[in-house]
Amino acid sequence: MSDSPLPYIESKILRVSLTDQMITTESIPEDLYRKYLGGRGLGVKILYDALSPGVDALSPENLLVFAIGPLTAMPVPTAGRLAVVTKSPLTGTIFDSNVGGYIGAQLRRAGYAAIIFEGSAPTPVYLWINDDKVELRDASKVWGKDVYETTDRLLEETDPKAQVACIGPAGENKVKLAAIMTDKHRAAGRGGVGAVMGSKNLKAVVAKGTGSVGVDDKDRLTEAVKRARRLIKKNAVTNKSLPIYGTSVLVNVTNEFGMLPTHNFQEGTFNDAVGVSGEKLIERLLVGRYNCYGCPIGCGRVSRVGDQEIGGPEYETIWAFGPQCGINDLEWITLANHECNLLGLDTISVGSTIGCAMELYQKGKIEAPMKFGSTEGLLDLIRDMAHARDLGGELGEGSRTFAEKNGAPELAMHVKGLEIPAYDPRGAQGHALGYSTSNRGGCHLRSYLIGPEILGSPVRVDRDNPKGKADLVILYQNLSAVMDAMILCRFTNFAWTVDDYAEFLSAGTGLSINGRELLEIGERIYNLERIFNNREGLTAKDDQLPPRFFSPLPEGNSRERVVELDTMLAEYYSLRGWDKEGKPSKDRIKKLKIDV
Repeated sequence: MSDSPLPYIESKILRVSLTDQMITTESIPEDLYRKYLGGRGLGVKILYDALSPGVDALSPENLLVFAIGPLTAMPVPTAGRLAVVTKSPLTGTIFDSNVGGYIGAQLRRAGYAAIIFEGSAPTPVYLWINDDKVELRDASKVWGKDVYETTDRLLEETDPKAQVACIGPAGENKVKLAAIMTDKHRAAGRGGVGAVMGSKNLKAVVAKGTGSVGVDDKDRLTEAVKRARRLIKKNAVTNKSLPIYGTSVLVNVTNEFGMLPTHNFQEGTFNDAVGVSGEKLIERLLVGRYNCYGCPIGCGRVSRVGDQEIGGPEYETIWAFGPQCGINDLEWITLANHECNLLGLDTISVGSTIGCAMELYQKGKIEAPMKFGSTEGLLDLIRDMAHARDLGGELGEGSRTFAEKNGAPELAMHVKGLEIPAYDPRGAQGHALGYSTSNRGGCHLRSYLIGPEILGSPVRVDRDNPKGKADLVILYQNLSAVMDAMILCRFTNFAWTVDDYAEFLSAGTGLSINGRELLEIGERIYNLERIFNNREGLTAKDDQLPPRFFSPLPEGNSRERVVELDTMLAEYYSLRGWDKEGKPSKDRIKKLKIDV
């Protein structure tokens, strides 16, 4: 338990200097917790205060922060996630990537709110946390090994009950699409966070915690949790769609709306969406479900291809290796997903970048025979990407760099260097604005307006009307930021309101807070991220979408639509209190009590 005046919020941080192999502990001031909570918020504040502008993301000067939240390992549904925060080598922006599994709860039970990695180890190491015993150990025996073998060998060497977060060969080779993996198939996947870990010669974090986690008001929290579970069971998305079909339930839904990106976003419908759908996955490959720590939803899939049991695939992965590349072979898609898990690669950016290369070949921009619909040689290409060799080495830099190098930057479907996920923005105006203003680049989770615009959850809004979308995007961005600070699964906001999150926090930690105050914390986090990016030279010019999205789709139920971005952006900046260059005003910074 913490020594903080808020005794049920863990305040201890591990600071690991990899360069000189020194490990120290420090405490987070109470005021910092009140303003940023933990997880994403805490990590962003640490990065902003510590980094100088222009730091090379793959240099020893960059930091890598692992952070849990104030609710982690409490009996709150989904309270087991981990935030990884750093400066991204892919985008050059502030970046957080969070992951489920079980390692977050282990860190909390070991007594730590965060780990700050600085510098770079002279030789490969891993960090072993066994309650209050913490040490750096030699990782040379697992350097070069894939994620599965690394995980198994480190558990044998430490404790089978521990949890592992590690990189594969992609991270070791500093590939800008590299992920950090936990539970073998759960990924902190985006932005090249695995490359930052590899640049530090840090192969893994292994954690085992046996301490108890107390709560401030057990009876009050018990009632709040009971209510939350009832709401999950009442909601069609969290009680039926996600548990039964997983995230891949969205394949047919998005295709029906005409916004399932196909052939590198050239079309919005795929002619065999049914063949790669969640329903087809159940029929042909599914053998089990996977639940992260404390999760009653269980959206994770376990599939079998041949004699292999494989984690996934998720919706985004099915899209990235399927419709994006014109491929309808579900078994192959599942194997491609598994290859990425083994190697430690982000499936969204890998598949999207391959799709970009396929269009470059289609348009005569490259000679490598990469054809839409063909899987020939692609598994080998994915391996080459992880090992940074030949054509794979070029693709591992991401679609923006690859398309620019080959004279067609307009064919890279990205925002700020991060590949856009599996929703064509022409089909949902608010979601498009969320892409363009995301602080970490092309991301669907900063402001998931697919809920109200497509799924009608919690209420349906007109997907084609740009009016009022700026306000809605800001609300979702602020809520998402504070959820990532607590740190809870994004799917819970299908069923819960901001007041439910505030009740968890108050009952669990004793931090008296309401929904309005919680959203203000989210707004503070979002603005600090923006200030970080401004300091790195990003302005309004970076809040743009690829030119393709200002020309209409040729077919499907989103045909003849274009993104009406300029009008929405102007309203967005005004409501945010940002100037025309996309920079927060002094008044807004002062109002939010941001120390800059």
